[in-house]
Amino acid sequence: MATDYEELKERREPGYRDVNERLGDYMEVERTLSIDEGKEQALRCMSCGTPFCHGYACPLDNIIPETNELIMEDRWEEALELLLFTHPFPEFTARICPALCEGSCVRAINDQPVTIRQLEKMIIEKGFHEGWVKPRPPARRRTENIAVIGSGPAGLAAADRLNKFGFNVTVYEKELNPGGLLLYGIPNFKLDKNIVKRRIKLMQEEGIVFECGVNAGSDISYNYLKRRFSAVLLTGGTQLPRDLNIPGRKLDGVIFAMPFLKAQNKRIIGEPLAPEEDITAKNKKVVIIGGGDTGSDCLGTALRQGAEEVYQFEILPRPPECRSEDNPWPLWPQVDRISSSHLEGGKRRWSVTTKKFEGDAGGKLKRLHCCEVKWIKKDGKNFPAEVEGSSFTVETDLAILAMGFLGPGPDPLADKLALKRDNQGNIAVDNDHMTDMPGIFSAGDMARGQSLVVRALADGKNAADKIAAFIGPALRR
Repeated sequence: MATDYEELKERREPGYRDVNERLGDYMEVERTLSIDEGKEQALRCMSCGTPFCHGYACPLDNIIPETNELIMEDRWEEALELLLFTHPFPEFTARICPALCEGSCVRAINDQPVTIRQLEKMIIEKGFHEGWVKPRPPARRRTENIAVIGSGPAGLAAADRLNKFGFNVTVYEKELNPGGLLLYGIPNFKLDKNIVKRRIKLMQEEGIVFECGVNAGSDISYNYLKRRFSAVLLTGGTQLPRDLNIPGRKLDGVIFAMPFLKAQNKRIIGEPLAPEEDITAKNKKVVIIGGGDTGSDCLGTALRQGAEEVYQFEILPRPPECRSEDNPWPLWPQVDRISSSHLEGGKRRWSVTTKKFEGDAGGKLKRLHCCEVKWIKKDGKNFPAEVEGSSFTVETDLAILAMGFLGPGPDPLADKLALKRDNQGNIAVDNDHMTDMPGIFSAGDMARGQSLVVRALADGKNAADKIAAFIGPALRR
């Protein structure tokens, strides 16, 4: 292994499994660096003078340079302890986080950033393999009970931290299995569901109770929760997708992205599908409307299901390959991101808007009417304007709307309590994560709006701290 910092200029990616192989299954596509490769990447971190990765970029405040130094010195168990000091679930973000830390890596000023995300994956997986990650229930239990509604990233992070404080934590999940977005929304080829189940099992062994198939507000009432719990935390995420209200929207074959992804994940974990849930792209011409990560996830899923052809349309212009002058380090680089799914097939188009869905006499989708747009600035804001003569049609059997989310949408418990909402429809909370009803808290996307898993984890942790402060110290017996 090289020892001169200046010799270590190369960022090394683990790469992906062969395309033909991975398109035949739903297993994780990303490989893992070897130990020597990981130590070399960790060594590249050691020439940094002022680390922006954790102090500026990481929502969880991971102590990245010191962790990497421990890797470089082969002190893996200590690296794990330091990582877990700030991060409840590194195995999740190590697979699906866009790595905000890498966007502000000091190496990236004149070079390529350190593969921080990959190093975290190596640490946590080595920890599980060596048996260093094991149940650690609190030494003493408090008398108070806390209810967490929702078992996505924010809910799990809050439950984990509250449990470590000694509270008795019950997590209510409306689906049949815990995990929320991690289990149902993210494709298995990015995050193997056994990884999620492994963590849930560990949390159960530490004393957290999961009650699934329970919709708070309808299956159980607020009065039920109030009698049994000292505080309630709502972490239902964003459930209301952005729609495309154009002619033909109600045609059979125009669907939202999340039901499409959820159906495939249910097949993988062996959950039954209702007839209306059984959606597949097999032998279909597919158009995905939306160029973000969710659209990319739909692309990879459609290819694996055997779609005849797949397009992904984005209304925004194509981002540059490298940072532009108005996007300097350490800001998050606004560049074109090629996902593993994009490398597998399909066709991407930018600056495209859909004008109309057209169907046959039986009400089934047959084609899309689209046109190109150019972006103009007016009153300080950018607006899309149709390019004259750019209209075109695309034959399609399945149009998947992957344009993001507008907020949590209707929620049985929040609505029955008439909890205040902000201007975006999110549950309104104060600086302590509390709603306008004392003892009712909210965190994650449900309170903050659509964001990243890593931010939801950080928000869940912070909410747990605020709940602990609200309840106060344990009473002496």
